[in-house]
Amino acid sequence: MTKVPEQRITKYNDRPINGDGHYVLYWMTAFRRPFYNFALQQAVNRAVELQKPLLILEALRCDYPYASDRLHRFILGGMFANQHHFSGTTASYYPYVETEKGAGKGLLQALGEDACLIVGDDYPAFFLPRMLRAAAARVDVLLEAVDANGLLPLRAAEKDYPTAYAFRRFLQKELRGPLLDLPQPDPLAKLKLESLTQLPKSITERWLAASDQLLAAGPETLASLPIDHSVPATDETGGWQAADNCLQRFLDERLAQYPQRSEPDLQVTSELSPYLHFGQIATQQIVQALIERENWTIDKLSPDAKGKRSGWWGMSEAAESFLDELITWRELGFNTCVLRKDFDRYPSLPDWARETLEKHRTDPRPQRYAFEDFEQARSHDPLWNAAQTQLLEEGRIHNYLRMLWGKKILEWSVDAETALQTMLTLNDKYALDGRDPNSVSGTFWCLGRYDRPWGPERPIFGKIRYMSSENTARKFSVKAYLQRYRLPG
Repeated sequence: MTKVPEQRITKYNDRPINGDGHYVLYWMTAFRRPFYNFALQQAVNRAVELQKPLLILEALRCDYPYASDRLHRFILGGMFANQHHFSGTTASYYPYVETEKGAGKGLLQALGEDACLIVGDDYPAFFLPRMLRAAAARVDVLLEAVDANGLLPLRAAEKDYPTAYAFRRFLQKELRGPLLDLPQPDPLAKLKLESLTQLPKSITERWLAASDQLLAAGPETLASLPIDHSVPATDETGGWQAADNCLQRFLDERLAQYPQRSEPDLQVTSELSPYLHFGQIATQQIVQALIERENWTIDKLSPDAKGKRSGWWGMSEAAESFLDELITWRELGFNTCVLRKDFDRYPSLPDWARETLEKHRTDPRPQRYAFEDFEQARSHDPLWNAAQTQLLEEGRIHNYLRMLWGKKILEWSVDAETALQTMLTLNDKYALDGRDPNSVSGTFWCLGRYDRPWGPERPIFGKIRYMSSENTARKFSVKAYLQRYRLPG
């Protein structure tokens, strides 16, 4: 039994552990994976301590914000993979999917009545923190939540960092410990626990476990659910197996070219962000795979914590470039999310950014588009339309063009606040990796977060970093990208 770092465990209520309970309940909401999962590891540890069976509840509401065929299918794919994995372990897996709004209300509380304690997922964004607090107030046993979000524990930093450089310096001082304290690859491997024989009929008959057919999420199944059918499912499959396949493809076929990832005509990014967002793969699993690929040992870390983007890890240029995105930039977003309650609101922008945007609030906009025009990719700019079309069709935008996409929304909106709301809404509605601290920070970067003032001062943008489609087309080849995502007609 390997202990979970105390810094990752938070008690959400002061209820006692019920030693007479029938099982330890793991409520899987954010880290929807069997591997490299500190929360599952803590639930296993508790089950071993108490010598009780382990019950894993993974549920899916139908009324979460932006619930759609696209998001539901991806999540259900993950539940399908989990169902088949956990069936080969001593843990009991209980997948529940709402088929009517509110049908799942009371399930956690009912399961909690026979639980020794509940272990939950400590994820800092979207509606999950409110849901966790509300549940902790309703149940009669201890509810502890575990942080399995990233390599650095959420609460390791005592302040939010204004730039990636400042945060990178902090990381380079702090990451040695987390690199030596990785979660178990498979917490249930070779584990001998008493199996749970059955749950009360009062639970199983009221809240039917999801069938394989429901979890397979075919078109007819999705059509029967009370969710938004205007956002179609993509071809991308959710789940830990799909995530692992995506990781292996990246390492085998794309990593070597990763430093050229800004080229729109190249497809060399990892495409792991949806799996990271839904917790179907862990940062630690990705890091471990890189460690093995690079034949790396921790003694190769540089002693100089100066915040440099390359050279600190002692890995190849491509691997270090990828790790900077995966750890520095991704976890910088989590840092802001945890330490600023307004992390997803306009006032959280740096003072200089809000001042320059206010100064240019009334500047004439040569083009101005309504939200519906943005949503349907109806601008005068073919490259911007292509990026928005990719978002509509695939649930993602090429990483460099995602920055351009946001900058042009600012340029074509009535003001910066409206532009921000447009970006957040489009991203949360259509992107598979939306509704996430990392995607929020990427959106706010377009308005100056983590950046500095740039000159010369321009209309509309002021001192906000400027980007244009014309400059992008001069710097990079975009012909194939435009052809691939050209609107019909």
